[in-house]
Amino acid sequence: MSTPEQHSGTIVLQPGEGKTVSVLGDQYTYKAVGEQTGGAYGLVVTTAPPGSSGPPPHLHRTEDEALYVLEGELTLMIGDRTRIAPAGSFAFIPRGAVHAFSNPGSDVAKALVIISPAGFEQAFQEFSQIPPRGDGSPDVERLVATAEKYHCQIIGPPPDATEAAR
Repeated sequence: MSTPEQHSGTIVLQPGEGKTVSVLGDQYTYKAVGEQTGGAYGLVVTTAPPGSSGPPPHLHRTEDEALYVLEGELTLMIGDRTRIAPAGSFAFIPRGAVHAFSNPGSDVAKALVIISPAGFEQAFQEFSQIPPRGDGSPDVERLVATAEKYHCQIIGPPPDATEAAR
């Protein structure tokens, strides 16, 4: 009988653990980054408050994304289709597919997001460092430039959360 191998790269985080950053009103909590997974994937928990319009429609040129709704309900826009995704819903979004999400509901929504291969999860940290303009609106030019650095193309402004639900 062999002895189990010990691995120094094991990650165990308790509920609420992990660095959290705020991007356009949503919270992204890091659970695993590429440096911890050998570049295989990045894993974040996204928390979208009620009424969140979420990220703008965008596509990833080099990563696939998978999203699993943990609680609440999100509206997912993938390609030309919009779907309601209650807790327990799963979506796989291949690289090149235009997508976005919003939370038009009255409850907080949370989703587990896997990005593979790893790398794009680091963009959330950079996005969180971009201050809003003087009028409180997002600095779209800096957001677009940061997205491009991570091989992501922003396609348009976020859909209005209430419109996305219709």
